Amino acid sequence: MSPLADEKQAAQAYLYGYPLVYDLDEVEGFVTGHSSLPVGGPFNQFVHARDLLGPETAFVSPNNDTLYTIAMCDVREGPLVLHVPDTNGRYYVLQFVDAWTNNFAYVGRRATGTKEAQFLLTTGPAEAAPDGAQVITVPTGVFSIVGRVQVDGKADLDAVHALQDQFTLTAVGSEAGAIAGVPGPDPKVGKGLEWWEKFRTRLAAFPPPPADTPFLAICEQIGLAAVTSPYVDPDPELATLLGDAQKAGEQLIDQLLQGGGQLRNGWRDAAHIFDYNLDFFEVGTINRSEWKISDRLTAYATRAVAARAGLWGNHGYEADYQWTTVDADGNDLSGAQAYELRLDTPPPVDAFWSLTMYDVPNFHLVANPIDRYSIGDRTPGLVTADDGSTTIFMQHDAPGGTRDANWLPTPKGKFRPLLRLYQPTGDYETPAITRVA
Repeated sequence: MSPLADEKQAAQAYLYGYPLVYDLDEVEGFVTGHSSLPVGGPFNQFVHARDLLGPETAFVSPNNDTLYTIAMCDVREGPLVLHVPDTNGRYYVLQFVDAWTNNFAYVGRRATGTKEAQFLLTTGPAEAAPDGAQVITVPTGVFSIVGRVQVDGKADLDAVHALQDQFTLTAVGSEAGAIAGVPGPDPKVGKGLEWWEKFRTRLAAFPPPPADTPFLAICEQIGLAAVTSPYVDPDPELATLLGDAQKAGEQLIDQLLQGGGQLRNGWRDAAHIFDYNLDFFEVGTINRSEWKISDRLTAYATRAVAARAGLWGNHGYEADYQWTTVDADGNDLSGAQAYELRLDTPPPVDAFWSLTMYDVPNFHLVANPIDRYSIGDRTPGLVTADDGSTTIFMQHDAPGGTRDANWLPTPKGKFRPLLRLYQPTGDYETPAITRVA
C-alpha cells in the first residue's frame, strides 16, 4: 500500500465513492426485499409500483406524478432484450443509471417516442441484436432502469397497469446467465470500516473510467485497491484516518447540499445538478458541453450531493427540479406559518408540471388529512384566475373555502417543496413563496 493519504484526501475519496456505495445498497435492498421503496424483486425483471407513492415510503424525494416501473439489471453473463409498448403519446421515461449513478441512456417520450420498440442491453461489443432492436451499451455490468409512467389520478391507474405489464426484459439465448449481483464485503471487517470495505469490493467490481486515475491514486493510498481487505485487522493509524475521513466527508456533503443548484428567488434549480456524467452517452442522452460539469472534482462532489438529495434524478433536459426551504424574506419554511406561491404563468413544459411537499431533513412525503402530496396542472379542480395565474396555498391546516382546491398541505415542522417540470421547454424562474397572515 502507498503512503497514507491525509484526512482531506481521504474525505475526497469518501465523497468520490459515496454514490457507488449508496446506489448499490439500494440495488441490493431492492433485490433482497429490504428496499426503502415499497417494491422490489429479482435482477433482470421489471417490478411495478401499482399505486402512487405516499408517506409510508422512506425514500429520498419520490415523485407523486407517475407510477414507477423499475428493474435492477446484471448483464455480466449475457445481454438482455428490452421491450417497450406503444403508450399512444402518454409520457413515460426509462432512465438508465449505472452503478456510479451516472445517467447514461434514456428511452421514452422525449428520447425515443412512444411507439413499440426493442433494445439490446449489453456490456459490448454488441452481440447480434434482434431485428429492429437498437443497441444500448452499458458502462457497468450492474445498472438500474428507473421507469416512470404518467398517471392522471386514481381513475387512470388501470390503464397504466396495463401498460406497465408490457415492459419486459428477456435474456438473450435459451438460458439466462448466472447473476453475480452486488459483491459482499468481507464479513470479518468491523462496523467502523464497513463502508470502506463496501467501497473496496464495489470499486473492484465496477471500475470507473480511465480519466478517474487521480482519484484512484488516492483510493490506493488508503487500501481501496487491495485484493484482500486491509480492514479486517487494520493498522490503527489507517482505522483512525478512515473514521475521521468518513465523518468529514459526511459533513462536506451536508454543507454542499445547502448550496446545490442555481439560486433564484429562494429556489434552487437542479437543471444541471445531474450533469456529472462525463464519459458514457448512449440513447437519449445529450453529449454537449452545456450538459456537462467539465471539472471532475466538481462533478463528483455534485454527484455525491445528488445521490444524497435525489437519488436517480433525471437530467434537466428530461425533467427539471426546483426546490426551496425559505420564503421571500429568507426565513425557513415552517408549518407553523401559512404561505402562497403565485404562478403568473404556467411552467413551460411539453408534458406536465407538479409541486410536491417533503419534510426536512429526510425529504420524505408528508402524511395529511386529504392524502394530497403534490399539486399541479393535472390536479382535478385546480383553480386558475381570470388572468391566467395560479396561486397555491401551503400550510398545515386547510385554508378554507375555494382555496382548498389549491391547498398543498405541509407538515407541522420545516418543509421543502419541490417543483418538477417534465420535458421542460424553456428556462423557468419560479416566484418566491410569500408568507401570509
